[in-house]
Order: sequence, then C-alpha cells, then structure tokens
Amino acid sequence: MDHPPKLLDGIRVLDLSRVLAGPWSGQLLADYGADVIKVERPDVGDDTRAWGPPYWGDPAHRTAAYYLSCNRGKRSIAIDIATAEGAALVRQLAAEADVVLENYKVGQLAKYGLDYAALSALNPRLVYCSVTGFGQDGPYAQAAGYDFAIQATGGLMSITGEKEGTPGSQPQKVGVAVADLFTGLYASTAILAALIERGRTGRGRHIDAALLDVQVAMLANQASNFLVGGQTPHRMGNAHINVVPYQVFATQDGHIVLAIGNDGQFARFCALTGHEDVARDARFATNSARLAHRDTLIPMMEPWMRERSTLEWTALLEPNAVPCAPILTVPQVLQHPQVVARGMQVSVEGIPMIANPIRVDGQRPLASHRPPMLDEHGPALRAALARDGHWPARDTDEPPGT
Repeated sequence: MDHPPKLLDGIRVLDLSRVLAGPWSGQLLADYGADVIKVERPDVGDDTRAWGPPYWGDPAHRTAAYYLSCNRGKRSIAIDIATAEGAALVRQLAAEADVVLENYKVGQLAKYGLDYAALSALNPRLVYCSVTGFGQDGPYAQAAGYDFAIQATGGLMSITGEKEGTPGSQPQKVGVAVADLFTGLYASTAILAALIERGRTGRGRHIDAALLDVQVAMLANQASNFLVGGQTPHRMGNAHINVVPYQVFATQDGHIVLAIGNDGQFARFCALTGHEDVARDARFATNSARLAHRDTLIPMMEPWMRERSTLEWTALLEPNAVPCAPILTVPQVLQHPQVVARGMQVSVEGIPMIANPIRVDGQRPLASHRPPMLDEHGPALRAALARDGHWPARDTDEPPGT
C-alpha cells in the first residue's frame, strides 16, 4: 500500500452530493486517484456527519462513523449555494472540473445556475452525474428517494424475509443501504465510460442515475424469472428460488450456509453424509427434480445437518468441494484469516476503514487522505481561487497540520 495506483490522476471531481449514493461514487473515484472537492452546507455539512454514535475524534470535532465510510480522500469546502457568491464559487470550480456529482431534487440546481445546461455551457467537457430517487423525468421525478423506501417500491423487500406464513414473517430490508450503494457503483461506471468517450469526442455527458432504476435492475434473475415464467417471485427466507439445496441449515451448535449449485456437488454431499441413495433417487438426482420436491428433501436433510457442529461441517465439506460457510458477525469477518491476508482493513491517517475491494497489479487503489472535517480545506481553496482563479492542486492548499 506504499504506492497505490492512481488510475484517475489528473481527474477533478466536484462532489455536490450528500448522504450515501453520490458520496460512495465520489469516494470510489478518489480511491482511483481523482482529486475530489466536496461542497457541504455551512455549519452542518453532510447529513451523515451527525448520524451517530459512534463518532470519531474529540467532542469538538467529532464525525460519525457513517460519514467516514464514504468520504475518504476528499477535500471539504463549505459553500451556501443559495447565495450569489456561493453559486459563483461553485461555477468557478465546475469550470475546470472533469466531473460533477450531485443529488439535489430535479430542477433545484437550475435556480442557482448550477444545473447541467448551465455548467456544460461553461465547460463542454464536463461529465455531470445527477443521482436522484426516481430519475430526471416521469410522474415521480419530484419525489424524494430514500434507500429504505426504494427497497420497498423496487420490489426487493417483497423477495427478502422469511416465507409467508412463517411465524413473525414480514418483508425485510437488506442490512445495508444496497440501493444507495449499487447506485453509487453504477454511477461510477457510467462516469468512467463517459470520460473514456470524452477522450475521443472532447464532449461531456449528463448521466441520470436513479435509485429506483438501479433497484429494478438489481432484481436480476428474480425479474427474469417473472418475465420468462410469468410467476410472481415471493419471499423464501434463506432458500434459493432456482437452486436446491441452497439455504441456511441449523447445526448442532448454530447455523451454516449450504450452497449446493449443481448435481455433482449434491452427490458428493450425500456420499459424505452417508446418504448416497438420496442422490440416486429420481426425485433428487437433478436440480429440476429437487426444485419440484423441495418440500420433501429439505425436511429430510434437516436432521442430518443437526448431527454435527458448524465447524465439523465446514471441515468435512470444504475440502471436498461442497460449498458451505459459517455465518459470521462483523467482528468475526474482520478477523477471518482470508480477510486479514487480503488487507481489507486499513488505516487512513489513523482512522480505521475498510479498503477498496479491487486490486490492480496487486495493489489496492486507496485515497491517501482521511475523510475531511467540515470546511477543512475551505480557507485555502478560497484563497487559491481568489489569487490564481484556477482549481488548485491538493498539495498547494493543505491547511497547516494536515
């Protein structure tokens, strides 16, 4: 990690976004070496600065862990864009930016001359990415979009949770804001594609990234199953709609994920458990047959799985190429020998963080600066812009002590 790759060195990103989807994209671009300036509201900053506890830092300068998760590598400047002076400062930055990220309501930035039409007229090479809940047009374009609501509206909760009729069953959201995170990733890939095209044409693009669109795309095989098969997908708990047995089983001391994806794996599983005859049974010999007889097979397997502990099962199945896994807590994940060996926990200027998951030529792209304090770089940025009139390089505007 001494010399992480800077694939986007020289690319300048003006991040007007807040909360998660836009900032996640901005952090990813910063990890890849882009110079990202984050514009925040004076006094309060990004909403997530206050989404704690837990907090990092002393009480006078504390920042919520949530904010830290998606803003490393950025410079912070506090600007009130509703003022003429603030809007002019943003336009000055945008005039030399390669990318603008924003997640304001549709049409809101036009009031300040900061929309795509205005900024692209100023800077035709600008790649401008708008992140919203429902997109730039359509009957819901003006509605606010929140990840939880998008998981509901976009169908994810209808297929997540215990099977209908199970005691306590209800639709469930995913444990992290996946619609936000996926939108940040989709936005980043679109931005990178637009930058590549700009290299050929010299012109930027306006990218319309909507959480609902992304959530619908994330339905993946579930949506395809409906389009092809015509049957409405439903909640199945930890079972798989297309593959059996592919679910959680209780063990002697806990639980285990059994993820058998083909007939050969099922035959090996049955042989290892002393039930070779089940793999030869016509009702269970193929995945299609197992799907048809799921309600017979799973109750048959449940007593088998309770005969051994989770550790004993993994020791038996993993070496014999039968996919399985214990269900780990977050602390256990971070202590997993493979996670440790791959260096997925890092420290950025003393702050513990999760690394970028990609390696390039054996190195992980990683922004070298911690998430900024509110307006940490504002005074130096304003001074440099007033003095030179240009977007200042990062090493020229670091405040003392950073």
